[in-house]
Amino acid sequence: MEIWAYLALPAAYLYGAVPYGLLAAKLLKGVDIRETGSGNIGATNAARTLGWESFPFIFLLDVSKGAIPVGAVLYLSGSSWGGAPPLTAVVVGLAAILGHVFPVYLGFKGGKGVATSTGVFAMLSPWALLAAAAVWSGVFGAWRYVSLASMCAAGTLAATVWIVTPDPLGEGIYVCIFATVGAVAIIALHHGNIRRLLHGEEDKIGAD
Repeated sequence: MEIWAYLALPAAYLYGAVPYGLLAAKLLKGVDIRETGSGNIGATNAARTLGWESFPFIFLLDVSKGAIPVGAVLYLSGSSWGGAPPLTAVVVGLAAILGHVFPVYLGFKGGKGVATSTGVFAMLSPWALLAAAAVWSGVFGAWRYVSLASMCAAGTLAATVWIVTPDPLGEGIYVCIFATVGAVAIIALHHGNIRRLLHGEEDKIGAD
C-alpha cells in the first residue's frame, strides 16, 4: 500500500469510532442511550430517545463514517466507482467498521456496524448496496423489525457482491470475502435481537 494509505487506516478507525447516536442523545436530552432501550449506540436506539424523526440524520452520520474514508481512498487511488476496488479501500473500510463496533472512546464497546457498513459498500459496491436496500425496505415494511431487516439486507449484500463485482475470483476477491465475512459478523452481533425475535419480544417500529 502507498504511505498515505497507512495513515488512512488509523484515521478511518478513529472517525468510525465517533459515537454520533450517543453524542446526540447526551447533547439534546442528557441521556446515555447505553442505559436505555437495547443499550446500543446506533441510530435506532438513539431514535427511541430523541424521536424517530431524528433517525435519518443519525443514520446518515453513521453512514458517513464508512463512506468518507473509503471514498477518499478510491479517489486518491484513481479507482473507478463500482469496479473491483483495491485492497487498500477494503482494508480502510474494515477499519471504519471496526471503529464503530469497537470504539476506543467507549472502552471498545460500540454498535453493530450496519450504518457504517452501508457507507463502506456505497463506495465499494453500490449495486449490491441497492439490492440490500431493497430487501431491507421490503422486510421492514412487512414485519417492522429493524434488526430482521438489517440481517436480511446483510445477507443479500454479501450474495450480490459476488454477482456484480468484476473478476470475483481474481482482482475482486478482496471485496467479495470482505462482504461475506462482514455479513456473518453483522448477523452474529444481532444475537440478542435473534433471541428476542424467537421469543416474540423484539420491538416493532411504527406498528399499531
